[in-house]
Amino acid sequence: MLEIKLILCPIDFSEFSVRAYQHALSLAEHYRAKLVAQHVVELWRYPYADYAASLGDYERFGQALREGGSERLQEFVKNHTHDKIQPELVVHEGIAPDSILSFAQAQKTDVIVMGTHGRRGFDRLMLGSVTERVMRRAPCPVLAVGKPSHDSRAADEERHRPRHLSRILFCTDFSENSERALHYAISATTEYDAELTLLHVLEEVSNPAKKDKAIAAAKEQLDRLVPSEGRKTLKIKTAVRIGKPYEQIIQLAVEAQIDMVAMAVHGRGALDLAVFGSTTYRVLQLGPCPVLVVHV
Repeated sequence: MLEIKLILCPIDFSEFSVRAYQHALSLAEHYRAKLVAQHVVELWRYPYADYAASLGDYERFGQALREGGSERLQEFVKNHTHDKIQPELVVHEGIAPDSILSFAQAQKTDVIVMGTHGRRGFDRLMLGSVTERVMRRAPCPVLAVGKPSHDSRAADEERHRPRHLSRILFCTDFSENSERALHYAISATTEYDAELTLLHVLEEVSNPAKKDKAIAAAKEQLDRLVPSEGRKTLKIKTAVRIGKPYEQIIQLAVEAQIDMVAMAVHGRGALDLAVFGSTTYRVLQLGPCPVLVVHV
């Protein structure tokens, strides 16, 4: 069984942080894991930092910001945490993605849970947000939480209620790279007593005879992915669709009211940007629920 012992949740005090924190609380509770809430103070974002430095007050300026960040983080956690979980609070100074990644590496974090601000289009794809930069280089899976899922809009008003996962979607291209993501999907399915759907998307097939044969072959492959010990105990379905992968993933997620999508991505280098962007980015941008991105 997959073990998750340490969960890191970076907080920037936005509404997206609130949703991500609620998911982090839920994971910590179900996996009985330690939760760390992290806030990063980025001095470069403050116009007075250079002025303070010229007066020799840079250290005092930084200290004041760190103390303010610590107070805001304590207040945030107080307002959004239920009694069962008591997270550890940490405040760092630096560049947000670097600080998050450094802490995750040093502490051997098992999962990072982050809010993503859901920007669309060219800016998001090419420039990237803090969450995207963390996802590309993270030493562990990242659960990216954007806009509310199908059933969480009303729950947003209930600030002390962690999220529950009832329906999980795992997407596979049948490569070896997807295997690790499947482990996480099955683990979450077990912990939450959820329903898991395994999805494979075929490219357009013009010949009807070939299409039926390709669908049947894909269904057989999906069935073989189900572990023997889970066939009787887990609620698992399979689905094969035809079309553009990101469109079919999103469509199924909406139709089936999926609570979390699990996907594998290949590599962490610059070359990965095109592949990572083509499907994973679009599911993150346009999908209705959080996406668990698992590096191979």
